[in-house]
Amino acid sequence: MDANPSKSDIQVLDDGLGQFNQSVGRDRVKIPVAVWLRQHGRVLGGAYGNTHYGWLYLSALWVHEQVRGEGWGSRLIGLFEAEGIARGCHGAWVDTYGFQAPIFYERVGYQEFGRLEEFPPGSARHFLWKPLP
Repeated sequence: MDANPSKSDIQVLDDGLGQFNQSVGRDRVKIPVAVWLRQHGRVLGGAYGNTHYGWLYLSALWVHEQVRGEGWGSRLIGLFEAEGIARGCHGAWVDTYGFQAPIFYERVGYQEFGRLEEFPPGSARHFLWKPLP
């Protein structure tokens, strides 16, 4: 048991898994994607993730409370998805907590495909996806 693994030990696992995937014809390359909402040089929101195996993964979406409710979240998702489409992705997916934004993602066309209850306690982790044109 190692409660504080070194970066080099973790890298050994990642490299080994990457080599295995390549040996069976699956490249693990993840290409970052980020879009930003900036006003006067200040970041007030953004979306970040990657493309991988023909899928667009949204790791984080955040909009500053001073501009929430103005449609920026939907616009950021639109720009983020447009980059996935440009890269040839056929679908997008995200995971979010019940106290964050599952309803928002459903409003912009995502549908839930899985859920872990009590993660964290008193809430759930939602997994959602959306086909891309």
